[in-house]
Amino acid sequence: MDATFFISLALAVGAYLLGSVSSAIVVCRLMGLPDPRTQGSNNPGATNVLRIGGAKAKPAAAVTLGGDTLKGVLPMLAAHAVGAAPLTLGLVGLAAFVGHLFPVFFGFRGGKGVATALGVQIGLYWPIGAVTAAVWLFVAKVLRISSLSALVSMALAPVVVWLFWPEPALVGMQLVVTGLLFLRHRSNIRKLLRGEEGQIGATAEDGPRAEG
Repeated sequence: MDATFFISLALAVGAYLLGSVSSAIVVCRLMGLPDPRTQGSNNPGATNVLRIGGAKAKPAAAVTLGGDTLKGVLPMLAAHAVGAAPLTLGLVGLAAFVGHLFPVFFGFRGGKGVATALGVQIGLYWPIGAVTAAVWLFVAKVLRISSLSALVSMALAPVVVWLFWPEPALVGMQLVVTGLLFLRHRSNIRKLLRGEEGQIGATAEDGPRAEG
């Protein structure tokens, strides 16, 4: 085995470990907020941090969003820095995303991965992330449902990757990420179909919960 294999392995393992650092849990502990795994939608993500803390939790939610996004960006930048091939880039991106979903440091109970998936796209090639974010923002502005915004933007993401960087390994990575993200949003999809999914900004006491 040559050095390239070990570099790729190290990058993937590092990406998974960084992805396993749950920004929501750490931020909530530091800022005296409830554990997001036990409140609101029980999802350790920025949307739920905002939900359980209300307006006073906006800084915590912003830090959580930034942290989860960086978990995707930084491993990809590291892979680019060593001139990683597309296959390695795909593996590193997938490792960071899986780390967020199944964090080794928190009993493999993680979030739904939207921000980290976006971070992977930004780190891979920023226009890909920009288009995905624009789709998310458009759907969120019109319908104000976080989970629907995530599902629509990530459903289109493989096409966006193919348009900007038509490399099978990268498109395949995004297809797997999208598939896992949809699986993590099963409960949201059921609520959407029943018309019960809440809107962005709803608190834990506002009835149907918007999960993201």
